[in-house]
Amino acid sequence: MTSLEEEHRNVPFECRGCWHVWEEEYVVRHFSDRHGNERDIWLRGGLPVPPPSPGAIICPRCGSQQATTFPDGYLAHHPELIPPATPPAPDETPLRSPVKYPLFYERIS
Repeated sequence: MTSLEEEHRNVPFECRGCWHVWEEEYVVRHFSDRHGNERDIWLRGGLPVPPPSPGAIICPRCGSQQATTFPDGYLAHHPELIPPATPPAPDETPLRSPVKYPLFYERIS
């Protein structure tokens, strides 16, 4: 008889090339057979994948392979690292120079 447990994990990553931070969702299936052997299968999008490890992850922004992982739950304690889903709206305030132009820039009539 075998036992099966399934766990959902959000693994946070950071690119050492462009400093992009993101999460990827995995499903980890823990198996235990009748002989006591334990095994984990990592799934992403329903397909088996190797467990995330530094150097094996490619940054979705710049393509660098210099991505590293954070401990589980790291981004929950550091929400400032999570980029917003949409970029902030541009500031509509017109730019004005605080500097008065000197008189020699004015047109002489």
